[in-house]
Amino acid sequence: MVSDSVITATAPAGTGTVSVTVTTPAGTSNGVPYTYSAVPVVSGLSPTQGPVSGGTTVTIAGSGFTGASAVSFGGTPATSFTVVSDTQISAVTPTAATGAVNVTVTTPAGTSSGGPLFFYVGVPVLTSDVPNSGPVAGGTTVTLTGTGLTGATAVSFGGTPATSFTVVSDTQITAVAPAGAPGTVQITVTTVGGTSNGVGYTYLSAPTVTSLSPTQGPTSGGNTVTLTGTGLGAVTSVLFGAQPASFTVISDTTVTAVVPPGAAGAVNVVAASPGGSSSPVVYTRVAPPQI
Repeated sequence: MVSDSVITATAPAGTGTVSVTVTTPAGTSNGVPYTYSAVPVVSGLSPTQGPVSGGTTVTIAGSGFTGASAVSFGGTPATSFTVVSDTQISAVTPTAATGAVNVTVTTPAGTSSGGPLFFYVGVPVLTSDVPNSGPVAGGTTVTLTGTGLTGATAVSFGGTPATSFTVVSDTQITAVAPAGAPGTVQITVTTVGGTSNGVGYTYLSAPTVTSLSPTQGPTSGGNTVTLTGTGLGAVTSVLFGAQPASFTVISDTTVTAVVPPGAAGAVNVVAASPGGSSSPVVYTRVAPPQI
């Protein structure tokens, strides 16, 4: 009893809306309504993950949200929240460390417990790409290695989406290079955590061979010929017909090759690199004279 006009009372346990009355020797008062509210329950989140930088708008589903005074993610207050209805709240995630956290809602009836988790995802990191070059036509399957690659939503080569990609594990993705222009571009991976650093990938044009000197030699082979053209700096093989030759890259425009032995006659000489194969030029093996 505070005064003739004020009483403080501690509510007993109960449910629903009840009538509060006061009784004195003069009788029992009229009633005023008092509503027991259930502790809020969080039953669903959408989406269930977002970047550690925060800023994700999450729809929280459940019950008993009317009058909510706080929403927290792992104990950190939401950046902002809006009570949409007794069963739905829209909240913006705060910043946090990588990992899973509980999402709680507080009302005059108490604070929710349990419920689904929200996962903070770090920015993915790339450390290597193998191979790191391929033809301008695309189609090369590249293995990307790094961390935080689970849930990748995009892989791009210089801003161009990969033809396709497969998340092998949290540390590996295989991606098929799209077509591109000659030169080096950055490969990046995007997840809900953000976009990774870039690793270099070089688009190579197919080499060209414009001349061969000399254009003929003995069937025994062993002589050295000089191939002149463009894009020869990345040459990985030189073929005389189907026979591989030992070769030395002198510059992007010059390669020397040792002719393998073979039957008399003309054969096609082709230089190949990760960018493709050159158009053939003709080399002729000449049989020794006979008396």
